[in-house]
Amino acid sequence: MQGMSDFPRWRYFLVAVVLIAGTLYALPNLYIPKPAVQVAATHSAAVDQALQQKVTAALQAAKIAYLDTSLKHDVTHGDSILIGFANGDLQKAAADALKPVLGDDYTAAFNLQSTVPAWLTAIGGRPMPLGLDLQGGVRFLMAVDQDDVVDKQEIRYTQDIASLLKGKKISFVSVARDPTRGQGVNVVLGSAADRSAASDAIATEFTDLNVTDGASTGNRFVLNASIKPNKLRDLATGAIRQNLATLNNRINALGVSEPVIQAQGEDHISVELAGVQDPAEAKKVIGATATLEYVAGLGDARDPAVQDAVKTGNVPPDAHLYYNREGAPFLVSKSIIATGDELVDASSGNDQQSGSPSVNVTLNSAGAAKMLDFTRDNVGKPMAVVYVESTTDTKIVDGKEVRTPKTTYQVINYATINGVFSNKFQTTGLGSAKEASELALLLKGGSLAARMDIISEGVIGPSLGQDNIDKGLKAVMLGLGLVLLAAAIYYKLFGLVADIALFFNLVILVAVMSMVGVTLTMPGIAGIVLTLGMAIDANVLICERVREELRNGSTPLAAIRAGYEKAWATILDANVTHLIAALALTTMGSGPIKGFGVTLLIGILTSMFTSVTVTHAITALIHHGRKLKTLSV
Repeated sequence: MQGMSDFPRWRYFLVAVVLIAGTLYALPNLYIPKPAVQVAATHSAAVDQALQQKVTAALQAAKIAYLDTSLKHDVTHGDSILIGFANGDLQKAAADALKPVLGDDYTAAFNLQSTVPAWLTAIGGRPMPLGLDLQGGVRFLMAVDQDDVVDKQEIRYTQDIASLLKGKKISFVSVARDPTRGQGVNVVLGSAADRSAASDAIATEFTDLNVTDGASTGNRFVLNASIKPNKLRDLATGAIRQNLATLNNRINALGVSEPVIQAQGEDHISVELAGVQDPAEAKKVIGATATLEYVAGLGDARDPAVQDAVKTGNVPPDAHLYYNREGAPFLVSKSIIATGDELVDASSGNDQQSGSPSVNVTLNSAGAAKMLDFTRDNVGKPMAVVYVESTTDTKIVDGKEVRTPKTTYQVINYATINGVFSNKFQTTGLGSAKEASELALLLKGGSLAARMDIISEGVIGPSLGQDNIDKGLKAVMLGLGLVLLAAAIYYKLFGLVADIALFFNLVILVAVMSMVGVTLTMPGIAGIVLTLGMAIDANVLICERVREELRNGSTPLAAIRAGYEKAWATILDANVTHLIAALALTTMGSGPIKGFGVTLLIGILTSMFTSVTVTHAITALIHHGRKLKTLSV
């Protein structure tokens, strides 16, 4: 009974549970997803059975065979319709056929439909998402212009300080950005008393500014106001955050199913669009600039003047004819009250009086002053919020890239002014909480916080992706096969036990990566191959220890027990150093380096379990209750 006592029953139970769970959660990766087209709403258009019937009717009319259609409900990304196809050619034909039928309210995007059985999905089983290098698509690396962030903020402070001094009735000569120092705002005052009063007022109102006395000449008393370092850091991270949100909005309009948009370092943003094969279209959307205009409303669709303008095309000289996303026409004034550049913040909420969804808007002092003047004179009259987007159409003409600017205008809100307001006000009359949060996002994330330049771009074809998968799979299989063969030849029965553990190591590693949601990339596959190679190290140590004990005259069972006990300390030491390296790659690396590090980190933990605990369990089972004269090692 010595062998059994070395390995208690609870450990057998633990090994059995881990191996069964590992097998179950690794299984979804064997089910290859099929090509699909995902139809989703760009704004708040309905995604329902009527749309599903419209989509299937369009496909039948175009004689495009599809496998199935399903209506998916998703709280975070919105509802969508998924149509499955037998191959990529049918998928492309369907996307091309559906785009003109669906119009601007919906997108038809390439996607992959899971073929994992429902029972596996019910227990949380899901395959690993594939990275751009395996699936194909486009990748952009963009640099955020941090100087642009500081410039915009200093221009705001220049306006706000001038408004503050006027409000406090402190006379000043000028408020302008410092031309010599290149950073900060210069305030020139007429007397030392005014400078002292201005210094106190600015320091109290704008706590993010360092206010110091500058050089004075004659009757020019100068104050220097510069942004504090911690505020500059906040501005930099805020700009990255806002640009990420804006890019998310814009890329959703492209209809990419699972875009990867992430910050890299302090001033770079990486965008990976799996499945997108047209970088010109992607660049057009990503590089777009958007803003908002608050203007006086001159009439909606019920107004005879608006109906006349739509029919005849004769728009009054002081007005614009714009449409909302449902296609309803509006006449709005050409003179702008305030723009999105003067917007400081926007958040969705509920109107305290009616409880209906609303958006709370905060303007800077320059915008607030104009808004106060306008609303004071126009209570009870309509005001419109117009979303203005500037994009660049890129076409290849005679082998040359021709870029044409294009601006679109859309009325996103048209409501009556209920009272006088200035810097803080509420936009009500919205259809739903979703529409309110969407509007807040458009207001806050509509324009980029700072200019961005695309510094590198690349297109990876899906055929290369498939080629990568095939090569990666061959590399794993070849590496695994050679290691298994070497172990079996050199260590006989113990080598075969190590081989079984190594196979389960791969299964558990894939299971953990699937459960965590690690995106599988080529560096990730390299991490798997390296893990398999390193995992056998522990078994080599154990086998050599057992051989050593046998040479020293120990009985076979005592040699097994001593082999595992003595090898464990060395295995732990070696793996701790590997873990530190993998942790460093995971926490400090980005992109491919991080992908490699994550796979290595998970692989080290799984290999420690399989190469020690699993092999010990199998060895104990084989040799339990037998009178052994020798060991096959």
